[in-house]
Amino acid sequence: MRTIGLILVAVAGSAIVGAQTASPQPGPGAAVVARGEQLFRTHCATCHGEHARGNGPLADQLRTRPPDLTTFTARNGGIFPSERVYRIIDGRGVASHGDREMPIWGDAFKASRDGLTAETVKERIDALVRYLEGIQKRAAED
Repeated sequence: MRTIGLILVAVAGSAIVGAQTASPQPGPGAAVVARGEQLFRTHCATCHGEHARGNGPLADQLRTRPPDLTTFTARNGGIFPSERVYRIIDGRGVASHGDREMPIWGDAFKASRDGLTAETVKERIDALVRYLEGIQKRAAED
């Protein structure tokens, strides 16, 4: 029940996160990346923080602090793990969730009031993955 309450607070509280997040470099697919940024601000920033560093307004209320999402590439030998990040966000293909506090966004998007199709859910998650790929810390930023 606590998890459901935190999810509802996260979704409702996302409106308070209005500041700009780190913007990825412009280029091909800029519209997809912009959509991913908007989705991140709406659905993820309350826990992960407006700059995806794991310091959102609800981070201290969770049992496990959200990770710094700008370090996926650094933690993966310099390669952004797109497929793994997609599976984490989607959540439905993860073998064991345990008492996972992060919403299973594949189901959440599908069950939204918009009743999204499987293709639309995939497009949303792809956009989030592209956005996260674009905000990864570079070696000189550490």
